[in-house]
Amino acid sequence: MEWPARLCGLWALLLCAGGGGVAAPAETQPPVTNLSVSVENLCTVTWTWNPPEGASPNCSLKYFSHFGNKQDKKIAPETYRSKEVPLNERICLQVGSQCSTNESEKPSILVEKCISPPEGDPESAVTELQCIWYNLSYMKCSWLPGRNTNPDTNYTLYYWHSSLGKVLQCEDIYREGQHIGCSFALTKVKDSSFEQHSVQVMVKDNAGKIRPSFNIVPLTSHVKPDPPHIKNLSFQNGDLYVQWKNPQNFYSRCLSYEVEVNNSQAETHDIFYVEEAKCQNSEFEGNLEGTICFMVPGVLPDTLNTVRIRVKTNKLCYEDDKLWSNWSQAMSIGQKANPTFYITTLLIIPIIVAAAIIVLLLYLKRLKIIIFPPIPDPGKIFKEMFGDQNDDTLHWKKYDIYEKQTKEETDSVVLIESLKRASQ
Repeated sequence: MEWPARLCGLWALLLCAGGGGVAAPAETQPPVTNLSVSVENLCTVTWTWNPPEGASPNCSLKYFSHFGNKQDKKIAPETYRSKEVPLNERICLQVGSQCSTNESEKPSILVEKCISPPEGDPESAVTELQCIWYNLSYMKCSWLPGRNTNPDTNYTLYYWHSSLGKVLQCEDIYREGQHIGCSFALTKVKDSSFEQHSVQVMVKDNAGKIRPSFNIVPLTSHVKPDPPHIKNLSFQNGDLYVQWKNPQNFYSRCLSYEVEVNNSQAETHDIFYVEEAKCQNSEFEGNLEGTICFMVPGVLPDTLNTVRIRVKTNKLCYEDDKLWSNWSQAMSIGQKANPTFYITTLLIIPIIVAAAIIVLLLYLKRLKIIIFPPIPDPGKIFKEMFGDQNDDTLHWKKYDIYEKQTKEETDSVVLIESLKRASQ
């Protein structure tokens, strides 16, 4: 009898232990109330709500929220949620309440609140709205007009960031071909968290006929530095040492470089990608304070070498590493060929060629006469043979005529004198 009693007691004990070990199902909380949405600045959207009514007093309320398609899930005790989003499309937030931060816990019924895009024809909104932060000093935004807009539309750009107390209007509007743009001052703040923020931008027209267009520009991307400044070029042991100064507002560790070397004699065009600029030579690194040094190996010192440099941000400090600066002003080193030699050569060569052609032509003419002598002309030979006799005959004929005329004149004189005597 003792064994059945013990078995029954053990069975009861196991049932009690099992019943105590099974967790009671979590109680689903009521939904939140008074969910509302508002817009601050240009693109800061804030959703707020009130705690659910009739929530369990033993529940430490947490709020589960996410945007459309269950993006950016978040569980937090705050009764609000903010997000910087461009208001070009409809944005919805769903919020529910629960008693823990465990995502596996089923929240209350989700309540949704949406914010609609601004009114207006979507085809009238500007397109390709993008902004670039130049040298951490000013931002330049550009866009193309919408499809359904007049060519003479006057645009206005508004911007805001965390260092501003209010939304400002950009005054420097310009046109570059089909693109329209505006630039405004944006200086890097010493606050280390400044670059973690964004710039909110909105473009619309003055008459309010087009649909506004929004953009969020993170300050860790779309950064374009100014070109560096080459300070010195020098040769040592067949290597070219290049020293330059980085653009202002940037740390050297946040930049990558490209060094271009053009050799005039070899007509080479070499580009060296430099992630960490070091000369490995204390003599050059210490010559100019605040400069960066890089060694280009195997450069011919007896020729003219022209150097240019450009820089870009790297992913050590920024999210974007696609925007190169413009090329720096070129600097040259080496011996340049004397242009007088080339000019003299260009002048002498044609003269030598012309003289050679003339000599060759004369030589060929004499050679032609020797090889192919001219054929004698028979008529000319006969003329040369009888030309002297004809001349003598003509001479004698002239002499006879002269003698005859003289004799006739003499006879006439004698006759006249005879007649005079007879008359006397």
